Amino acid sequence: MSEKVTILQVAERAGVSQSAVSRFFTPGASVSKKTADKVRMAAEDLGYRPNVLARAMASGRSRIIGLVVAYLENYFYPEALEKLSTALQAKGYHVLVFMASQTAGNIDQVMEEILDHQVDGIILASVAMSSDISARCQQLGVPVVLFNRAQDIEGIAAVTSDNRAGGRRVAEFLMAGGHQRIAYIAGWEGASTQRDREAAFREALSGAGRDLFARAVGNFSVEQAEQAARDMFSVPAGERPDAVFVANDHMAFAVMDVLRFELGLRIPEDVSVVGYDDVPPAAWRAYNLTTIRQRANLMVAETVRAMFEQIDTPDTASPCHVQIEAPLILRGSARIPDDWPTEG
Repeated sequence: MSEKVTILQVAERAGVSQSAVSRFFTPGASVSKKTADKVRMAAEDLGYRPNVLARAMASGRSRIIGLVVAYLENYFYPEALEKLSTALQAKGYHVLVFMASQTAGNIDQVMEEILDHQVDGIILASVAMSSDISARCQQLGVPVVLFNRAQDIEGIAAVTSDNRAGGRRVAEFLMAGGHQRIAYIAGWEGASTQRDREAAFREALSGAGRDLFARAVGNFSVEQAEQAARDMFSVPAGERPDAVFVANDHMAFAVMDVLRFELGLRIPEDVSVVGYDDVPPAAWRAYNLTTIRQRANLMVAETVRAMFEQIDTPDTASPCHVQIEAPLILRGSARIPDDWPTEG
């Protein structure tokens, strides 16, 4: 087995100092183009690869961000995670992805494992955390940012779309469309996003003197959303909803398939359907779904900003809850009032 090439050998081959080679392989460090070209060529000739772990131990920074996600079935999350990974890598950080279930015990166990990897920060995508593990992260000086979730825990930053404004907008839209029997299919009831969307949706109906006509729980699951649609709509015409707000697009697609292909209902003639997220299939002609758009680009940018504000200036950073405006995107799955303004 050949001996490992050292940084000294690269420096000698390139005709530069060891510190120049070290700067070249340190993300964000300054080095002239001439020196960079010399080091790059020497490293390639010798087959040199820097020891990232050793450098991390020496600097006290792993340049690794732990990213926790609960499920990837919803199109929104693979897209958001790709954008997060790209943005973090552009800053010279690596991303370590962990899967977790929604249960607090499982998430705490995963968080402990992440902390064992000496990460510089943690992003939780649609995952909640306990106050105990939050306190442990703060004690260790590891910043945490919640993505598409919000929790009332001091010192923890959170980035979401404006879920309450989105829920309110859907209610106003459906009432303006003349619907009389407006229903709701909820997501996982432990999620802050679900609670905020439904609460504002109900408040807007109540403010107009209206009650929610029917409610079911889909738990952000295709199978459960399908069953919720069967239970809600397998009744005589006068007893079924004429509009339904579904807590995310992932479930809304399942609901639409049941309504059209199992129950023979027309969308939007018999029932209007509105979702939340605006994932790519929402624009497909097969669904043409009216939905609230989560602006993934802005949410990712704010998440990365909040993370590095805490990493770079931990003494002055003030974690906050950022809410991104979420417009209603009009398509063909819901009746559009004649005077309704175009958004997005």
